[in-house]
Amino acid sequence: MDIELSIEFFPPQTQEGAAKLRAEREKLALLNPAFFSVTYGAGGSTRERAFATVKEIAEAGHAAAPHLSCVGSSREGIREILDEFKAEGVRRIVALRGDLPSGMADPGEFRYANELVEFIRAETGDWFHLEVAAYPEWHPQARSPRDDLVNFRRKVDAGADSAITQYFYNADAYFHFMGEVRAMGIEIPIVPGIMPIFGFSKLARFSDACGAEIPRWMRRKFEGFGDDTESVRAFGLDVVTELCESLLGGGAPGLHFYSMNSAALTTEICRRLGLAPSA
Repeated sequence: MDIELSIEFFPPQTQEGAAKLRAEREKLALLNPAFFSVTYGAGGSTRERAFATVKEIAEAGHAAAPHLSCVGSSREGIREILDEFKAEGVRRIVALRGDLPSGMADPGEFRYANELVEFIRAETGDWFHLEVAAYPEWHPQARSPRDDLVNFRRKVDAGADSAITQYFYNADAYFHFMGEVRAMGIEIPIVPGIMPIFGFSKLARFSDACGAEIPRWMRRKFEGFGDDTESVRAFGLDVVTELCESLLGGGAPGLHFYSMNSAALTTEICRRLGLAPSA
């Protein structure tokens, strides 16, 4: 089975960050990813930086998949962005609801990601391959797991081609979710999102905020390492590599890496999986 890799970046804030990302991107390009995705701040807060990053990826000859958030957006604004993407030859979009930024009172003309997907389809037909988000451990704002599944189905019915999951560290969560959606007749590819472990304290805070569970045995092990960054890195590489092996062995169609604009850990995990060229 062919394993499709994809890699996510966030738009750098400075020229130095842009230069660093350029160097890291070329290292990651050696993995031959299907596309590089680029995050987009809700309400267009990173629009210019995101578009500059997307344009540079496309001009370097790589496939770019910009995120597009509907929160705080208007139909006319989204239409303008779609035209910009088409002009750059972009053929894939990650369509998301996004979170309402602090202090923003107006959610915009779209409430949910399925409305954004439906609008993009109506405006552009099949020009874009549309990715949507999936939540194996359930969206933190969902009233129930059943509601979350129904919301996911709405995005698929609106025209989504495939999905990328939020990161997780429990392979059973992914396989259970896949069983649930397949039982609903949903057949689109659903690629697990993989977060390499750069450091434990920041990961723990972020995971608590977004609803991604860090299993207790992992937390205790990381806490036991204290400030020993080398041990944290080594254990994190082992954990994430084993997770990827389980996912691919269980039939996951690919892996989507949240790279945090750094090549080293993603490259090493792929090397261990036999998905990277030898040094």
